[in-house]
Amino acid sequence: MRLLLCILVSNLFLIVDLSAQSTTNHVTVSGYVRETGSQEALIGVNVYLPGTSTGTTTNTYGFYSLTLPAQDSLRLAYSFVGYETIERTIPLRSNVTLNVLLTPGRVLSEVDVRASRTEEKVSESPQMSRIDVPISQIKKIPAFLGEKDVLKVLQLMPGVQKGSEGQTGIYVRGGGPDQNLIILDEATVYNANHLFGFFSVFNGDALKSVELTKGGFPARYGGRLSSVIELNMKDGNKEQLHGEGGIGLIASRLTLEGPLTKNKKGSFLLSGRRTYLDIIAAPLVNAGSNGQTKAGYYFYDFNAKANYDFGAQNKVYVSGYFGRDRFYANDKREGTDVGIGWGNATGTLRWNHLFNQKLFSNLSLIYSNYEFRISADTRDSDTLNTSLRYTSGIRDLSAKLDFDYYLSPQHSVRFGLQTIFHRFTPSALVVQNTSINEFRRDVEAINAVESGIYAEDTWRPNERWRINGGMRLSLFTQGPVSYLRPEPRLSASYQLLPNLSVKASYATMNQYIHLLSNTGIGLPTDLWVPTTDRVAPQQSRQVAIGIAKDFADDFALGKGFALTVEGYYKTMQNIINYKEGASFLLIDDPTSAERVRWEDNVTAGKGWSYGAEVLFQRKTGRLSGWVGYTLSWTQWQFPELNSGKPFFPRYDRRHDISVVGIYELSKRITLSGTWVYGTGNALTVPVANYRAYRHSPSIQTIYGRNGVPSLIAPLFDYGSSVSDYSQQKNSFRAEAYHRFDIAIQFHKRKKHHERTWEFSLYNAYNRRNPFFYQLESVSQGQNQPSRTALFRYSVFPVVPSFSYNFKF
Repeated sequence: MRLLLCILVSNLFLIVDLSAQSTTNHVTVSGYVRETGSQEALIGVNVYLPGTSTGTTTNTYGFYSLTLPAQDSLRLAYSFVGYETIERTIPLRSNVTLNVLLTPGRVLSEVDVRASRTEEKVSESPQMSRIDVPISQIKKIPAFLGEKDVLKVLQLMPGVQKGSEGQTGIYVRGGGPDQNLIILDEATVYNANHLFGFFSVFNGDALKSVELTKGGFPARYGGRLSSVIELNMKDGNKEQLHGEGGIGLIASRLTLEGPLTKNKKGSFLLSGRRTYLDIIAAPLVNAGSNGQTKAGYYFYDFNAKANYDFGAQNKVYVSGYFGRDRFYANDKREGTDVGIGWGNATGTLRWNHLFNQKLFSNLSLIYSNYEFRISADTRDSDTLNTSLRYTSGIRDLSAKLDFDYYLSPQHSVRFGLQTIFHRFTPSALVVQNTSINEFRRDVEAINAVESGIYAEDTWRPNERWRINGGMRLSLFTQGPVSYLRPEPRLSASYQLLPNLSVKASYATMNQYIHLLSNTGIGLPTDLWVPTTDRVAPQQSRQVAIGIAKDFADDFALGKGFALTVEGYYKTMQNIINYKEGASFLLIDDPTSAERVRWEDNVTAGKGWSYGAEVLFQRKTGRLSGWVGYTLSWTQWQFPELNSGKPFFPRYDRRHDISVVGIYELSKRITLSGTWVYGTGNALTVPVANYRAYRHSPSIQTIYGRNGVPSLIAPLFDYGSSVSDYSQQKNSFRAEAYHRFDIAIQFHKRKKHHERTWEFSLYNAYNRRNPFFYQLESVSQGQNQPSRTALFRYSVFPVVPSFSYNFKF
């Protein structure tokens, strides 16, 4: 830890030294960019000199800084996707503070597009493998049961594979679900699923931005191998009280935001959502059981945020998330009571401080907690026979300090450090039984510390080159073992033509926590565990190369179209998986005194993934959307799995296609549709079923009339069916997945409120996509032996939905 602090102090001295070397004939213009009418800080606004490539972008808090040669006057442009571009002429003989308000613009026809540049062009950015989707666009895309879901929209992007039918699981460039760093207002969210993975925990009404990075990672990110999904909540409206919400088939939601004080220096946001599946299902369950059985499921989540400006140099933000899922079943006839629950809680306290017009800092204190619980009770009359309690979880306490230093138009420097105190509870089991009195197996909580320090520079050496280089140094300590790993990062772009560039990137990533999963689909029973002396950190190295093309204003399809083509190769070391037949839920014999370490049940291996991705995208205009295509290969190899031979993991997918279209038919009607296609998942299925004898050590003796035993039962009897898995792991390829979703929205806008009715069809042409396969016996008629066949099961036919949404 001392080494990390020394490096940070060295960076600070370097910044001071560079500042001292700045020439006196340069001045700085800086400020904040916010939204008109709400004072919401805007992330990623493009601030530039018209007609040149000189410029910068606003950071996460809407701050920008640009140092330029002193002159009598200067014209600056401010542009952002979905907003009207504005230009300001300012005197630049001394440092200037200029705060700007951008007005949202409804772009319904080509003549309404006022700006020739609405965001930073993909051909000009040094960053590659990064995708951001406007929240306004997400809300127009058809959704399963009408629930808008940011993670399911990200599944439609190239390089991102979905899990099973309807699931929110994300698999990026061959990585598993645990290899995605999902952060909400800088707090890590460990399980982002509701309803066993069919919905995510993120309420789109509370979000301001969502960004996916799948390669070429900047040095400020660390701790995962495959992707970073960064979500930022709205700050809240500082001008007046506003609200929005919706009523759908399975859930309703409401969001309120407004000023905290009359001086409009602060604002708040409150947002809640809850399902009523338990209310809908209750009559059906009670009718079928004569009131003897009660069962249900529901989830809810709650977002809150507040901020306050303590003058021009200091701002404070407090935000949090709390969400829970609960399944319960009670059968009075059987005397059983079962409950399953899981949920996340996060909290973030942030302090922004502006040292001067060039140096911006943010200090964050972060809390994150994920917990999973199972309870099961069995009663005979009023007597408790058996009681089981099982819990697992992970809790983080962390501190993070980041600096943004705008040295010059050629150099934008970021540096900082973070320390996370992890507390893992892999499992805790309590069983009370009348026959064994009481049994308890507690796995002691595991404490670990993960730290990182980084520095990166976005460098523009000339009109053609854009380079982002950096280094991250990560340190992980658990018990007596420590790991210190360097992580170099580099991304660069070279402008071949005014709207065409070639890009390349390299990144080394280390991951110190692991997810143990029997299913691969991200159920709450999966366990988070740390790196130990017996399990090394996961590590990946990824290289990528590609081209980026922005189409000119005279492009036949209109303005704002962009094309990116990327190829990548990634290697992964020390990835872990369960051994064959192993599970962490070892509760078959609670009387055993043997303590089992989770490391005994896993095996470490390696993996590699490579492929190509194409994205043709438009974010604004009367017609918007994208077409994405992915061609990829992913393989794993473990010494103790599949006889040591490489195999395809279940989420390997050769071809993946997505087509998303949104069309503003008029001010009152919006049409949208998505079509997806993907090669089937790689699965392990049995090749045959047979019945086998089993050992039966009990001897049954039958005595005759004279007391002499006449029959002794054999030591073996005819057992149940056994499946034969003689083929290699995941050698069966499921049928291809494809579906078409469509939606229509009717808008009614008045002066102070807006109402939207949406009708949608999920899987409109009723494709029976595979969910799982199973061997079953099929009768072939009288006096004919039955045959064994492999059956495909589907879960979602065409699903219609309706929702009512409002704003005021």
